[in-house]
Amino acid sequence: MIKYLSTALLAVTVSVACAQERLYSNEFPLKDVTLLDGDFKHARDLNVRTLLKYDADRLLAGYRVIAHLPVKAKIYPNWDGLDGHVGGHYLSALAISYASTGDARCGERMRYFIKELKACQDANTANNPEWGVGYVGAVPNSDKVWSTFKNGDFGAYRSAWVPWYNVHKMYAGLRDVWVYNGDATAKDIFLKFCDWGIDITSALTDEQMQAMLATEHGGMNEIYADAYQMTHDDKYLKAAKRFSHRALLDPMAQGRDDLDNKHANTQVPKAVGFQRIAELDHDDTYARAGQFFWETVTADRTLAFGGNSRREFFPSKTAATDLVNDVEGPETCNSYNMLKLTEDLFRVQPMAKYADYYERTLYNHILSSQHPQHGGFVYFTPARPRHYRVYSSPNEGMWCCVGSGMENQSKYAQFIYTHYQNTLYVNLFMPSVLNWRQKGVVIRQETAFPYQENSKLSITSGKAHFKMMIRYPGWVNAGALKISVNGKPVKYTAQPSSYVAIDRAWKKGDVVQISLPMHNSVEQLPYVPNYVAVLHGPIVLASNTGTEDLKGLVAGDSRWGHIASGRKLPLDKAPIFVEDDEARIATQLKPVAGKPLNFTMAGDNLGNGEPVKLEPFFKIHDARYMMYWMTLTHGQYRSYVDSMAAVERDKMALDKRTIDQVAPGEQQPEVDHSMQTKNSNTGNNYDEFWRDARNGGYFSYDLATNDEKGLKLMVRYRGGEQRDKAFDIYIDDQKLMTLNGPDKGNAGKFMNVEYDIPDSLTRGKKRIRVKFQAHDNSAVSAVYNVKLLRK
Repeated sequence: MIKYLSTALLAVTVSVACAQERLYSNEFPLKDVTLLDGDFKHARDLNVRTLLKYDADRLLAGYRVIAHLPVKAKIYPNWDGLDGHVGGHYLSALAISYASTGDARCGERMRYFIKELKACQDANTANNPEWGVGYVGAVPNSDKVWSTFKNGDFGAYRSAWVPWYNVHKMYAGLRDVWVYNGDATAKDIFLKFCDWGIDITSALTDEQMQAMLATEHGGMNEIYADAYQMTHDDKYLKAAKRFSHRALLDPMAQGRDDLDNKHANTQVPKAVGFQRIAELDHDDTYARAGQFFWETVTADRTLAFGGNSRREFFPSKTAATDLVNDVEGPETCNSYNMLKLTEDLFRVQPMAKYADYYERTLYNHILSSQHPQHGGFVYFTPARPRHYRVYSSPNEGMWCCVGSGMENQSKYAQFIYTHYQNTLYVNLFMPSVLNWRQKGVVIRQETAFPYQENSKLSITSGKAHFKMMIRYPGWVNAGALKISVNGKPVKYTAQPSSYVAIDRAWKKGDVVQISLPMHNSVEQLPYVPNYVAVLHGPIVLASNTGTEDLKGLVAGDSRWGHIASGRKLPLDKAPIFVEDDEARIATQLKPVAGKPLNFTMAGDNLGNGEPVKLEPFFKIHDARYMMYWMTLTHGQYRSYVDSMAAVERDKMALDKRTIDQVAPGEQQPEVDHSMQTKNSNTGNNYDEFWRDARNGGYFSYDLATNDEKGLKLMVRYRGGEQRDKAFDIYIDDQKLMTLNGPDKGNAGKFMNVEYDIPDSLTRGKKRIRVKFQAHDNSAVSAVYNVKLLRK
């Protein structure tokens, strides 16, 4: 049984003026935490300027289309099928930024959004009484999707792109306007929208609900838990549980990690909802599920910089090398949601391990995901040696990580300090001022951390008796933390990754000095022990490796612009640590005089003999980088390089020939390539996803030709799976060939089969549709990859 601090944590004050009206009772109002000069204040202020570059009417256009109201501006073209999803994130970012900075422009735009959304909700209620009462979404074809969905017909729902995920963003935006700014109109729209969701699902059986939840749906269970806390109306708690996916809830509650090959950011918001339900209802099943999910992801599936997943999926142990092979590394949205889960867990169990993870992820992933000059946001952060990241540009790329990025850069002040009753938690060492109105004291934190190893907390106003809990970070050695109050040392028995309590009557002029000695360490990539990251304290160190072929560095509005598509550089040519004792790597870094957090490593510790420079990963932009380093003993080095060179040559040759490709069975690549299907199934085998079709069914994808001639189609199969299967491959409406099992031999082996495409089938076409069509009473062999190649 997970213990909770107190049911007092659940209290919600009805007064709009009271900060405790917010849902998160251990947080201070953002207006009461002022960021001082430093990296985080710069990032937040830059984000405000970036937000104001977006056109509110373009973000609102999808909502007005569905409400049959005149459109005031052209809708953003990118991510067709997710109309409105960034609008919800944008509303959250405006609400958080206005509360944090008081910037009147954010407040004015936020109120304009709410006015427009109310008009849309009112119009939907009047125009669509059968299905749209209270609806305020922009899902394309909403009338068909939701009217049929309400009657248990999921055809249009499944043809649309993740409708609940889409509307969840606006639910969250409306909630946040109320949470952070006490806006009563936003609360009213939100609760009517929640009632719409209950009504639209009211006729569905529990079995139908669970089937529906197999499609990505964001954090809808969290939304209904929030509505329950706002109102104390049990119908919302019931809805939160109805929107909880048992396929994840049950194994997590049983302490069973079955996350292999699951879409990562589909799962994390579910776990956030589990934890919110547990917090409010004290349901032990939900509590175990939320906590175990966090434990297994952070312990076994998280990279040194705090992110997780590759190609948006959790790899299995045997596929973990994908983390350094693929360029689609951890997704920023995943960390955005993991930090939400961390905040929720900390609220009921304020343990330093949560703050340690939060700090690591905040500095190394979230801060690094914003460009420090133009404010663009990062989708994928590759861990592949010598690759790079791509940034969005305002009013252009409208990815999911643009939306969550807007929020990430707005809320840096949220977790520096938290409180519970008479206790103040100092969680992060960040320059800031806290106005604890309840106690009548103002506390100023002055620090240059992580560039310096200390922080000073001063009581600048007021007096009060309370317990101050100073985090003892897990990255400070046992006994190395030093704390003094007014010059007198504080004695403690705490160990790393805990809190040191100072319980006293505080008054103006009191000063707490904290010394935080940092040291270098190495950390292995999960399940790939011969790749390591180097850290100084909680800061991941990386090496800038140049600016070669940074294709699409600042993306436009192209469908796949969020992927760093420049040439992959061969892994065997990357710097390699050659050291018989891995622990010695950390001791071989030499500080650069006058440049905090900058180090060098001599060439005699590296396989290529060239020295390298290391600096904080979050400082490297517009460049390729090394975050993970292969580490070999002297005995392993020569044999590895010889064998790896041949493998890398083959990979590089295939990459050079590839014009476009799609990974069947993986959600995002299939959406990106406009998949169409009938009688088609998907699954995972040997850590690779596949798709097939049966009984006259088919699946097809749009692939770019790059206006080239002399193309080949490469299809990846697995030998032994083709028995008695007959199917056709089409290019557009022209049959390319009939296959009766590509290869009935090679049992148990993957094979890449290439087919020539006549120029007559591609001439004058920028895109072609590749279709796999099963014969009647037969099937398409499981297809694991599809590539369009140059000959």
